[in-house]
Amino acid sequence: MGTGNRKNMPGGSNFPKMRFNFTWIYLLLTVGILAMFYANRGANPQKKEWSDVKQYALAGDVEKIVYIRNEYKGEVQIKADSLQKYSSLFGGRVPSKPPHVVFLVSDKFDPEISFEEVNDSLKVQGKLPVNVVMEQKRDMWGILNWFIFPLMILVLWFFLFRGFNRNAGAGGGPGGIFNVGKSTAKIAEKSLMKITFNDVAGLAEAKVELNEIVDFLKNPKKYTELGGKIPKGALLVGPPGTGKTLLAKAVAGEADVPFFSMAGSDFVEMFVGVGASRVRDLFKQAKEKAPCIVFIDEIDAIGRARSKNGGFSGNDERENTLNQLLTEMDGFGTNSGVIILAATNRVDILDKALMRAGRFDRQINVDLPELADRVELFKVHTRKLKIGSDFDPDFFAKQTPGFSGADIANICNEAALIAARKSKKTIERQDFLDAIDRVVGGLERKSLVMTPEQKKATAYHEAGHAMVHWLLPNADPVLKVTIIPRGNSLGATWFLPDERHTRSKAEMLDEMATLVAGRVGEKMFTGELSTGAASDLDRLTSMAYNMIMVYGMGDSVPNMSYYGLLSNGNSLTKPFSDKTADEIDKEVRSIVDNSIDRATEIIQGNKDKFVRLAELLYEKEVIFAEDIESVLGPKVKPDTGADQTVPDASGDGLGAGQEGGEPEAGETVTEK
Repeated sequence: MGTGNRKNMPGGSNFPKMRFNFTWIYLLLTVGILAMFYANRGANPQKKEWSDVKQYALAGDVEKIVYIRNEYKGEVQIKADSLQKYSSLFGGRVPSKPPHVVFLVSDKFDPEISFEEVNDSLKVQGKLPVNVVMEQKRDMWGILNWFIFPLMILVLWFFLFRGFNRNAGAGGGPGGIFNVGKSTAKIAEKSLMKITFNDVAGLAEAKVELNEIVDFLKNPKKYTELGGKIPKGALLVGPPGTGKTLLAKAVAGEADVPFFSMAGSDFVEMFVGVGASRVRDLFKQAKEKAPCIVFIDEIDAIGRARSKNGGFSGNDERENTLNQLLTEMDGFGTNSGVIILAATNRVDILDKALMRAGRFDRQINVDLPELADRVELFKVHTRKLKIGSDFDPDFFAKQTPGFSGADIANICNEAALIAARKSKKTIERQDFLDAIDRVVGGLERKSLVMTPEQKKATAYHEAGHAMVHWLLPNADPVLKVTIIPRGNSLGATWFLPDERHTRSKAEMLDEMATLVAGRVGEKMFTGELSTGAASDLDRLTSMAYNMIMVYGMGDSVPNMSYYGLLSNGNSLTKPFSDKTADEIDKEVRSIVDNSIDRATEIIQGNKDKFVRLAELLYEKEVIFAEDIESVLGPKVKPDTGADQTVPDASGDGLGAGQEGGEPEAGETVTEK
């Protein structure tokens, strides 16, 4: 016999012990009440008048009548052999449990006389008399009804208190609902903060600024003796996943002080005044444990710029919370030894009063990691992984420009999962490459089967992107091209953008030509347009308008930027005249047409090579930079001369012009 999943426990039972829980009491009470309620419930009796019941009795079909005096009600049991006779009365079915019929009478009804008359008539007919029982019933449910509803109210009230008591957080304790205004911040004492700057990869500049705050907390007299004041707050600003929260924890670990952490949304409740009360309680606790750090994550939840519409604000409670926070940070009170750290990736929407010196004295940018930072990030996130000897952090750091720390952590984890799925003992180089494909491009869609025509059209589309990227001097180098469906794309061209912070007009124009090259290549060799270039055209149009309206690169509308005017929230009017709008549209159309012409000229001028590249991609499904180089020759480099020409079939010439908003670094140039 098998033992199933049972485990042999030495010196004891094999079965887990049952633990007492109040939930069992609630369950037993509920079952008991339901059992009492349904215990004596029989079949649904039919309601009739006494005159009808009298006819049933005189016909000899009634077995028993139970008359309840205090309710003026009679319950009738019909004989078993007569039930079929009255099946129409019960809707065609035969009830199994009495009473079968009930009747109601007034207080003028005399049961003794009425029942005696019926039995006398039955005796005359020679039939058995009806068994009559008189009762005086006490309705327990009628009494309980006075208690059930108040009891339910008390139970709900109890659970309501209990829920508020749970949500009272660190400021909770006895009192339940009366602690709803207490701070819900989590407190980490000195001994619990084990994270230091050594656990944070990269971010050298941010660490330098935060190290000064650590020094303030450790040696305050060093600065106060010279008359300086300790900074009251620092705001960590940067894209999601760059390590803002981790940096705040590292500051607390380095300074060896208590650390209060709370999300901005935790301050806001549906009750009026709760947010402001929690702010007061948070700073009260912080002052008691000074010196300490208070960290507010996603502060934009309460720090959004206050409404300019007076009393018509959509959320007065949030604004009251913000007002209280402003007062606590720099008001008449003093917060000696309490430093506020906050993090947000939406600094543009924060209230100006919150950003001023005296509240957040420092604004620390936590940007996306550079190449050296990414190398360090790969080393940190692979510490606990069993990686193979072919893993090179420098190589993968170059493959992931624009990736955040969270993205790199995700890649390392995905690589481990992929290796485990293949039953490997170590995580190899190819597992990391597959993980990058998975994170950036999405899951490979093996179930999607393309027809040969669709596959060929996709190959020509992606070959167009690859060729124009390769032959234009300012376009980023291509890493690989694939026509394997991933996520929402049927194919993709991957490239490695330079880590530049500004872009020239020539670079943008070349980038725009690469975007439209997929549609040009597909149309040239299939003769039709398809929906595959939708994302390319969307980026192309967006970049063209940004080039004219934001970067001031237009010929007829030069040196004009409408970015600030368009982003101030006023979408009812345009910040320029209709004539200027026409000029902008004409410039955008000219840029787009020029991009199409340049891509067409490059592909037509290298037609034979283009066909070979597309056929190679169709055959192999994935090609890399070395494959492209074997067909097109070395990647065209930027020319230092003033003029540039479209490259010829030999690839000696260089193309002119370019545009485009910043591509998503490390991702596909296009998705078909």
